[in-house]
Amino acid sequence: MKFISMYKTVEKGPPSPEEMCNMQKEIEEGMKAGFLVDVIGCMPSAAGARVRLSNGDISVMDGPFTESKEVIGGMAILQANSKEEAIQLVKNFLHFAGDGECELRQLYEPPPQS
Repeated sequence: MKFISMYKTVEKGPPSPEEMCNMQKEIEEGMKAGFLVDVIGCMPSAAGARVRLSNGDISVMDGPFTESKEVIGGMAILQANSKEEAIQLVKNFLHFAGDGECELRQLYEPPPQS
């Protein structure tokens, strides 16, 4: 089973070189162990935009998203045998990453074709 974990936290500056080194080590270990499929870090919200369709009208709001208490800081694709195992992987990540929240969602995988 594959899951996406979206890490939400208070927006702060880019990681320090030490934090980047520690993250890279954790990523390499997770990939070697087989539970980490891919990771994606997000740039600050100032570099982004929100695009919304409502009642046929499209609006675009450029970042930063100051009204948000938390923004998505990054995402990871996890390989786990169960939802419970994926939750444990996310708990382990949060102990490393610090304060924040991960939204965990199972990814749709089509059934194998015979």
